[in-house]
Amino acid sequence: MVGTSLAVVVLTAGFALADPAVPVDLCSVSDPGLAELSGFASDGDRWYAINDSDEGSVAVQVLNRSCEVVDTITSPVNPFDVEDLARAPDGTLWLSDTGDNGRTRETIALHEVSPSGGSRFYRLTYPDGAHDAEALLLDRSGTPYVVTKEPIGSALVYRPAGPLVAGTTAPMEKVGSVSLDSTDTPGGPVSGLVGSRVVTGGAVSADGAVAALRTYTDAYLFPVPDGDLVTALKSDPVRVPLPDEPQGEAVAFEPDGTLLSGSESRNGVPGVVRAVEGAAALAASPPPQTTTASPPPAATEEAAPAAEPSTRAPLHVWPVVGAFAAVTGCVVYLVRRPRRSRRR
Repeated sequence: MVGTSLAVVVLTAGFALADPAVPVDLCSVSDPGLAELSGFASDGDRWYAINDSDEGSVAVQVLNRSCEVVDTITSPVNPFDVEDLARAPDGTLWLSDTGDNGRTRETIALHEVSPSGGSRFYRLTYPDGAHDAEALLLDRSGTPYVVTKEPIGSALVYRPAGPLVAGTTAPMEKVGSVSLDSTDTPGGPVSGLVGSRVVTGGAVSADGAVAALRTYTDAYLFPVPDGDLVTALKSDPVRVPLPDEPQGEAVAFEPDGTLLSGSESRNGVPGVVRAVEGAAALAASPPPQTTTASPPPAATEEAAPAAEPSTRAPLHVWPVVGAFAAVTGCVVYLVRRPRRSRRR
């Protein structure tokens, strides 16, 4: 299930901007059980969604294409903080029980749920301490990858270091990191300085040929032509803006390559499911690259190639006091946002 361990790589921050790639509103998610819509998947006929909350059991809501809940798939396992959802080609649903705002969990978990409700539960440990993570990628071979949510620095990419066995705790290995620049796309609950950089969800296309990571404001598409997700995440992605989502955390692909996105409800206004048609094809044939390199990344376990020269103004020309205040406020929000106090 898991291939040979790879050296850690630092992923580049350049990207090509998809223009035009305008999200179209499909429907509003008014069911109160999905007020904190966090994970999304599609089989082409129905949608599958999970809520970012602790409800005492695993619950996947099945929606029609009008955003109406038509069924619920449950499992008796009591999760800690489910954050993302992925669907395997055989219909199995994978839930990423990886939320940890306080960074105190000794283990995280993955829940494997069949459409009939049968489930298996796997515990995992990071090799370098606790992390908060909201994105799950499932590659063509069925290997799960967890991508962390880092308010400062690069998002980290982990996968199980060996086969998953129910009832045991498996170690994970770090196989890469992803650095995304801030953008001016409006939306999200915090300043674009941080909110447009933190990874809040992930998805892989049905054929495994394209991977997506999203922030509160944008989606990033990575071509995976040979099924090697780690290598794919080293490439410069195509950016698809997802403007004006109040707290965008859900992302998925339709089987035809349409990208779906969704947001939590805010201030009593239901979240909306939106679509970007042909998104997977954008990754296969990206438009010309936009240069947006980040400051030099921190050292990793193996030296990375030097970054391409940046044409963007360096950080030191920003107003220092304003930038510091914005970063501090965003980090406090992301790290100390109220969440479950229970520990597993």
